[in-house]
Amino acid sequence: MSTFTVPHTYTDNYINPSIPPTKGTSSFGKRHTKTHGLCRRCGRRSLHNQKKTCSSCGYPAAKIRKYNWSEKAKRRKVTGTGRMRYLSTVARKFKNGFQTGTPKDARGAETATA
Repeated sequence: MSTFTVPHTYTDNYINPSIPPTKGTSSFGKRHTKTHGLCRRCGRRSLHNQKKTCSSCGYPAAKIRKYNWSEKAKRRKVTGTGRMRYLSTVARKFKNGFQTGTPKDARGAETATA
């Protein structure tokens, strides 16, 4: 009984030497589409184009995305890192007792009623 062996030529696991079998350097050159766009709430390029959700702030969810596992991440987003358009005036108003109405000088001379 003789055994017949197939000469090693082109088999199923043959790899073309012109196309390297890698997921690394050669694959990175083919990436030219963007998965994330600009978020209209936080302004970062974190809005996923297909999911339509922001990976940074969680938009369009009503609440801002935050987790308690990173102190530095919380520090970047807390009050005081932005403009604080309203809150920056509250300290001055508090010092003056939250006055309302027109200032006395702007009212003009008051007439004596007797």
